[in-house]
Amino acid sequence: MNFKVVLQEAEEVGYIVSCPALPGCHSQGDSQEDALENIKETIVGCLESLAEERTRLLGAPGKIVEVTV
Repeated sequence: MNFKVVLQEAEEVGYIVSCPALPGCHSQGDSQEDALENIKETIVGCLESLAEERTRLLGAPGKIVEVTV
C-alpha cells in the first residue's frame, strides 16, 4: 500500500511526520530517514487497529487489501 505522508522539521530537533489518510497517525524521528521508518511502523499499527475494530463491530474477520481506481 502507498500512503502520502507530511514530513516537517520540528521546532526543537528532528522531524515530525503524519499520515493524513489515517487520522491520528503521527510519528517522529531524529532524522528524515528515522521519521519515515517510524511512520511506516505506525501506519501498520493503525491499519491493524482498524481491522481489529471492524472485526469487533461486525463480528467477522476482515482483511485490508489495495485497490486501484
